[in-house]
Amino acid sequence: ISETTTPGSRFPLTEAHDPDLGKNSLQSYELSGDEHFSLAIQAGPGGDQRPELVLAKALDREEAAFHELVLRASDGGDPARTGTARIRVTVLDANDNAPVFSQAEYTVRVPEDVPVGSTLVTVSAADPDEGFNGHVRYSFHKISDRESELFYLDSETGEITLKDDLDFEEISSHELQVQVRDGGGLSDTSKVMITVTDVNDNVPELTVSSAVSEISEDAPSGTVVALVHVHDRDSGTSGEVRCSLDGGAPFRLEKSFEDYYRVPELMLERALDREKQSSFELVLTAVDGGDPARSGTVHVHVNVMDLNDNAPVFNKKLYEARVAENLPSGSLVLQVRATDADAGSNGQVSYS
Repeated sequence: ISETTTPGSRFPLTEAHDPDLGKNSLQSYELSGDEHFSLAIQAGPGGDQRPELVLAKALDREEAAFHELVLRASDGGDPARTGTARIRVTVLDANDNAPVFSQAEYTVRVPEDVPVGSTLVTVSAADPDEGFNGHVRYSFHKISDRESELFYLDSETGEITLKDDLDFEEISSHELQVQVRDGGGLSDTSKVMITVTDVNDNVPELTVSSAVSEISEDAPSGTVVALVHVHDRDSGTSGEVRCSLDGGAPFRLEKSFEDYYRVPELMLERALDREKQSSFELVLTAVDGGDPARSGTVHVHVNVMDLNDNAPVFNKKLYEARVAENLPSGSLVLQVRATDADAGSNGQVSYS
């Protein structure tokens, strides 16, 4: 009998036979064993009694898949004689139960460097129906194009695995709608929240937004040489950057804003002397706070422009020469020489 059978439905039963006659023949039936069923007796055209099984209460296969009944027939003799028959009612399944997820929402946190192919979470649903009605399959109900490239859902097991690399800096969380459907078409939905946690997978980036290629050797201390923008796509301590200046040059590094070294300034720290060093190769290094830390560098080349801050100097303080009194006019008497440490026209000397 199907579990959807309407109460009051009747099912004919096999009649009992008693070869005695009259009072000693079959007189009555009695049913025992289960509240779901009752007994009805129909009178045949010859006065015979025909038993019928009546469904008194709705069936539920998930509650009881079988019902065991006993039908007893009695005659009217003294002493009375009885015969019994066992009735086994099998309840046929109907798709009267929808599958139900074990959780209304599944949450999981995974690092962005989790390997492709890893199982992130497994959803599960139960359906108390049997056979085809109780067989469930899983599918994504609502999912974006990007997320369909990232995640794979096994329709049989409910495992959600990773198909492509995650990127916290691109998307830090994913909300998926998962549906389960049984063989009869009944369904349930659940939400899956996947939170991507940051790992230190980005190198600090330094960009020279403005810089001078030349600086005069008489430039005052505090002159800005370059502005450098520092950016790290990571978050938290992995995105906190410290900057340093390498090279032992007469420059210092200052931060322009309270936000730690977002825009470092290269500034002249002490007086320059082109005659001692005519150019500088400055190396700025940015190190983040990740573990392990990552670093990035940028180079700034600065030439020192000459200033006429050096006088020409003779190679001797006193030049002496001895000449004969009959030396012809135009003869070389001696040669003086002077040098100037400055460059270009500042270092060209003339004599008088």
